[in-house]
Amino acid sequence: MTDLFSKFDPLIAEREALLATGVRDPFAIVMDEVKSPTLAVIKGKETILLGTYNYMGMTFDADVIQAGKDALDNFGSGTTGSRVLNGTYQGHKEVEEALKEFYGTAHAMVFSTGYQANLGMISTLAGKGDYVVLDADSHASIYDGCSLGTAEIVRFRHNSVEDLDKRLGRLPAEAQKLVVLEGVYSMLGDIAPLPAMVAAVKKHPNTMILCDEAHGMGFFGPNGRGVFEELGCEGDIDFVVGTFSKSVGTVGGFCVSNHPKFDVLRLVCRPYVFTASLPPSVVATAATSIRKLMHAGEKRAHLWENSRRLHNGLMELGFKLGTETPQSAIIAVILTDQTQAVAMWQALLELGLYVNMARPPATPAGTYLLRCSLCAEHSSEQVGQILDMFAAAGRAVGCIS
Repeated sequence: MTDLFSKFDPLIAEREALLATGVRDPFAIVMDEVKSPTLAVIKGKETILLGTYNYMGMTFDADVIQAGKDALDNFGSGTTGSRVLNGTYQGHKEVEEALKEFYGTAHAMVFSTGYQANLGMISTLAGKGDYVVLDADSHASIYDGCSLGTAEIVRFRHNSVEDLDKRLGRLPAEAQKLVVLEGVYSMLGDIAPLPAMVAAVKKHPNTMILCDEAHGMGFFGPNGRGVFEELGCEGDIDFVVGTFSKSVGTVGGFCVSNHPKFDVLRLVCRPYVFTASLPPSVVATAATSIRKLMHAGEKRAHLWENSRRLHNGLMELGFKLGTETPQSAIIAVILTDQTQAVAMWQALLELGLYVNMARPPATPAGTYLLRCSLCAEHSSEQVGQILDMFAAAGRAVGCIS
């Protein structure tokens, strides 16, 4: 018998064969207790968290938590409505003001998730007869934003300035084009060569740039705005998209811009217009966190220390990494195949370390990896423990000698 689920049969069979070997499911871990940004209890075992994207450790910040509690008491548990109906509370305007202050922009628009921010911005900005030009390794939310819209889609090779320039040169000069870039690419942790890319884009008429800083916000740049700030491209990016679920430590998405017509998007962007707004407690925590991130220079410096130490330590142990140098708070450990990746993942978990296992289609074809995301709250002692765990697990599995 076949039905609508039959197309998933190969994936179901692959998963069942993997679990039949006795390994745990890498995509079904339950956190029984979360003690801090860096520690949780999983199946009764205290575990160091190295796969949470909690880059700045804001999830347990006392001021952030208190802001959420106060909003819950004063405004209730939810809005039950869209932003254009009854879903705009004082807190939604407050978090947009915090974003404008943080980024130094004239406009900010908050979505219910980071995924919806890309979905909404891309599908709304580029319409029939327009073009979206995107990196081949773009996040799923970027691709889905393209699918929701009616623009023509053009992909260029990952981080290739030459291919970006060539693809733009083939498009009609009179057509409107939206070039979508990411500051940090979340699988390998590599950053985009934004200055060269901006220069290439500016050679072509009728182009605008949207930069996704989901994994760059908080710790790149003197103000923590992202890779585009770190690399001096602030005046060249038309739209910055981001999320509250990484460095901000809660949930939600946003776009900031200086375009004078930006606010019309509140009337025409379907994932904004037709989605219930974020609960008051969530926007209160986000606003408080964002304002604290403006003054988080010491935390940013410590996070970079952690990144350099872990990257260098893993290289010295003999692991193959996604980047030759530490480029972000993400460090990808490349494995030979899924069997080795799962074995390494489980060995680390049994030792008390949680990381993300990633496989296609989230990764490039044929690439299996363990993705480590560091936190500013990881102590120097914890980074040392992490390296010891990787050494023990790697030798046990046969990844390193």
